[in-house]
Amino acid sequence: MNSNPIGIFDSGIGGLTVVREIRRILPNENIVYLGDTARLPYGTKSVDAIMQYSLENADFLISRGAKLIVIACYSSTSVAFDIIEKHLSVPVIGVIQPGVERAIELTKNGKIGVIGTSLTIYSGAYEKAFRRTNERCEVLGKACPLFVSLVEEGWLDHPATELIAQTYLRPFKEDNVDTILLGCTHFPLLMEVFRKIMGSVNYVDASREVGTKVAEELERLALEHGEPGGDLAIYLTDLSMNFKDIGERFLGEPMRNFSRVSLKGK
Repeated sequence: MNSNPIGIFDSGIGGLTVVREIRRILPNENIVYLGDTARLPYGTKSVDAIMQYSLENADFLISRGAKLIVIACYSSTSVAFDIIEKHLSVPVIGVIQPGVERAIELTKNGKIGVIGTSLTIYSGAYEKAFRRTNERCEVLGKACPLFVSLVEEGWLDHPATELIAQTYLRPFKEDNVDTILLGCTHFPLLMEVFRKIMGSVNYVDASREVGTKVAEELERLALEHGEPGGDLAIYLTDLSMNFKDIGERFLGEPMRNFSRVSLKGK
C-alpha cells in the first residue's frame, strides 16, 4: 500500500497549492487530485450539498487507491470533515487544524487574524478549532471573498487588489493582530500584497502546514513511499477555457497528466 497515492480534493483547482507543498515535502509520493470544477464554488452551497459533494469526491479518490485523503477545500473541511472521517477507513487530514496549530505556535500577543471565504469564516469552524487547541487566543475572522476572483484573474500585484486588501485587513491593524492565518488555497499567491499592507507580522500558509502534517502521518503509519516516484494525476469535473493557466499558477509547474471525469450526481 505504500506506493498507493495520496488523494487530495478541492472544489476547484486552488487545492493545487496544497499539492505543490506536498510534492515539495514528499517528492517520492504519488498523488491523485480531484477538482470538482463543475460544481464550484462550494462556499455558496448548502451544508447538505457540500457534504454530499465531499463524500462523492472522497469515494472517487478511494476508488483510485488513495491511502490517505487530504481535504484541500476549506468549505468541505468546515462542514464535512467529521462525516468524511467516519465514512472512510483511511486517514483524513483537513486544511483547518494544521494551520490553527501553527498560528498558536507563532503568536506572541495571542491575537490571530483569519482570512477566508464567507462560508469558511461564518461556519465558525476556525473559532471551534482554536478553542479546542488554546482558549486564550483572541481570534478575529474576516471574510475576503473578492480575493478568489482577483487571484484567478491573475491580478496578484494590481492596484485594485492592494486597495481591496487594505479594506479587508484594516481591522487586523486596528486590533494589533500579530499573526494572520491564510484560510483559503488562493490566498498564498497574494502574500506580497499582505506583507506590503501588514508588514512583518506572522503569516501561516495552511497549505504548507498540511504538507508537514501529511508527512508526519505517513511516517507514523509507516505508509511512506520510499522509492523514487512522484507521479501526479489530476482529475477535473469540468475543463474551463483557462483552467490550465490558472492551475499552473497554483501548482508552480506544468499540468501534464490531467483529464475530465464525471462523478455521481452530475
